Amino acid sequence: MDNPFSAVYDSPRSTRTDSVYSQATSTRPMLDLKDFDQSFSSDTALVGGDVKDTKDTTATGRDEKSRPSSFLAGFGGSIQLPRNSSYGANLSSGAQTPTSTTGLSLSVNYLPSKFSGALLSRRSSRVDLGGAGGGGDGKEVVDVPKSGGGTAAFKSNEQRIGGASGQKLRWTRFKWILFFTNLLLSLYSLGTFIVCLLTWFDVWKHAEVIRFGNRTELVLSTLASSLGILTSVIGWAGILLNNRMFLSIYTLMTWITFIFLVTPGYITYRKRTYNLEGKVNQQWSRNLGPIARTRIQNQLSCCGYFSPYVEATVTQTCYSRSVLPGCKLPYLSYQRRILQVFWKTAFAVVPAHVVVMVAALLCSNHVTYRFGKGMMPEAYRLNMDSMAVIMDQYAAQLADQYGPEVAHKVLERSRSNMNLLQKQ
Repeated sequence: MDNPFSAVYDSPRSTRTDSVYSQATSTRPMLDLKDFDQSFSSDTALVGGDVKDTKDTTATGRDEKSRPSSFLAGFGGSIQLPRNSSYGANLSSGAQTPTSTTGLSLSVNYLPSKFSGALLSRRSSRVDLGGAGGGGDGKEVVDVPKSGGGTAAFKSNEQRIGGASGQKLRWTRFKWILFFTNLLLSLYSLGTFIVCLLTWFDVWKHAEVIRFGNRTELVLSTLASSLGILTSVIGWAGILLNNRMFLSIYTLMTWITFIFLVTPGYITYRKRTYNLEGKVNQQWSRNLGPIARTRIQNQLSCCGYFSPYVEATVTQTCYSRSVLPGCKLPYLSYQRRILQVFWKTAFAVVPAHVVVMVAALLCSNHVTYRFGKGMMPEAYRLNMDSMAVIMDQYAAQLADQYGPEVAHKVLERSRSNMNLLQKQ
C-alpha cells in the first residue's frame, strides 16, 4: 500500500472524495495524544526509551531544525517539511492560518479554533444554585452555544446548521417579509390576469371596443399579469422549500415583471395625453378594418365616423339613411376613459411592486439562518495535499516536544487507523 501521507501535487483545487480522509468523520482521532499526555508531562519527552528533560535538548548537540528531517527520514522521505513555516506559533496560537505553497488552507477539520473557542475557553458566569430554594448542585455551568437556528443564529460563535433538539424552529423575519410581499404580488397579478381574461372573453360591457381599439395595451397587460403569476409561483417554491436558487430567479423575474408592468401604463398615458384626437382619427381611417369598425359601431350604437356617409361599414343598423350619430365623439370619449383606467391602474401597482423587488433583493439570501448552501467551499475541502502538509507540521511538533520515537509511534498508530478505515 502506498504511503497515505505522501503529497501528490497535481492540482491545488483537486479533491479525493473516495480517500480515507474524506470517509473519516474527523482527523482528530488519528492525531490524538491522550494516551501520551497521561504518561508524559509537558516538560519531559521520551527519547531512545529514556525520559529526558526537553529543556536540555539543545545541550545534546542536536540541531532543532534538523531533527524533524532526521525523524522523517525513517519514513523513506515521503513527507517533506516546509522549511519556512513556524509550526509552534501557527499551531498553538492560531493567529496565522498555515497554508501550502499553493495558498490552500491546511487548518480545515484539524484546528477548528474559530468554532471550538467558545467550547474550550468560555464558561458561563452562572452557577447552578443548590440548597432548599434552588434545585441545582452549586457547580459552574459550561456555557455551550446551541447548535444553530432560532433568532440568535447570527451571534458570534453560533453554528449555522441546527441539530436534533426539541426546540421548535421558527421562520426568520426575512422569510416572513418574503412571504407577505410575494402574497401581495400573487394577489394583484392574479386579479389583473382575471380582468384581462374577462376582457378577452367579452364579459365586460364594451369589451369588444378594447379588444379591437386597444389590442396592444390589452396584450401587454395580459403578458405582465402572466409574468407576475409565474414569478410568484417561483417565489412560493423558493420560500416554502428554502431554496436560494429559486429565490435568485424570483428576484430577477420581479425586475422583468416590472418592465412589462410599466410598459402598458406608459403607452396609454402618452397616447391619452398627446394628441389623442389625431391618433383616433388615424386609427379609424387606416388601422381599423371592416370587422373592427362593425364591432365598434354595434357596441357604441353609432354609424360611420362623422356620419353614415363618412368611412362607415354597412350593417343592419348602419346604412346611408340611418339616424345613428357618427362614432367619433362616443369612441373618443370612451378612449379617454379607458386609457385613463389603464395608466392609473398600472402606475398604482408600481409602488407595491417596488416593495416586492426590494424585499426580494434584501431577503432572498436570508430565507433561513444558514449562510449560503451549508456546503464546505471547494477551496477549504481537505485533500491529500493538505493532509500531507498537516501531518508534516504535526510530526515536526511531536518531534520537537517528545522526540522522534514518540512521534513515530503516533504516526504509526495513525497509519493503522487509516488502514482500518480503508478495509471498512
